[in-house]
Amino acid sequence: MTDNLTKDQRRKNMQAIKSQSKLEDKVTRELWKHGARFRKNVKTLPGKPDIAIKKYKLVIFIDSCFWHVCPLHGNMPKSNQKYWINKLYRNQERDLEVSEFYLKKGWRILRIWEHELKENFDLTIERILNFIEDAKNPYP
Repeated sequence: MTDNLTKDQRRKNMQAIKSQSKLEDKVTRELWKHGARFRKNVKTLPGKPDIAIKKYKLVIFIDSCFWHVCPLHGNMPKSNQKYWINKLYRNQERDLEVSEFYLKKGWRILRIWEHELKENFDLTIERILNFIEDAKNPYP
C-alpha cells in the first residue's frame, strides 16, 4: 500500500513529532517534586537520555511502545511496511547499542516502557526514585 500523503506533507507530519512527550514531562515533574535533580534529553550523551545524572553516572530512558517495539503493545503499521519494519527494528538495534555503551562505561541504565507508566504511574515513579537513590548510595 502506498503512502496517502505527498512527500512534503509526510515530512511536515514527521517534523511535528516532538522528541519529548507529555508523558515524559509528567514523569520529570513528579520526580522533581520528590527532590530528584537531573538533566533532561542530554544531547552530549549517546542516545540522548530522557533523564541523566552525570555525577552518579546514571541514565534513564522512557521508551514508547510504538517507537521502541514493545513486545506487549508494539504494533506494525499496515501501510509502507518495508519502511516501518526497517525503521522500528533499527530503533531496537540502536537501543541495544546505547545500552551496551553505558554498561561498558560503568553507567547505571534504566529503561521504562510507556505502558508501565500508564498502568501504574506511582509505582513506576517509586521504582525510578529508588534507582536514583541506589546510584547515590552504592554502599548501603
